[in-house]
Amino acid sequence: MDHPAPRRPPIWRSPLGLVLLAAAAFGAYVLLTRHFDHLLQAVPFLILLACPLMHLFHRGHHGRHGGGEPGGAPNEERPPR
Repeated sequence: MDHPAPRRPPIWRSPLGLVLLAAAAFGAYVLLTRHFDHLLQAVPFLILLACPLMHLFHRGHHGRHGGGEPGGAPNEERPPR
């Protein structure tokens, strides 16, 4: 009789995960308190970088969410008018 293998706990519940989480929290604290002015200077560039990234990762998803008339067929399945 095969018994299922015991499941490993998620990484954030292991001792290493807790150490990594604490280090990430400390790093975020240092960045926000000591280098906030540097982060604030980067915000316009991050907004500009977000535009091409959205175009890159959202390519091909236009019109696939089935909007339109309630109870109607999705966009690809609608007959032409």
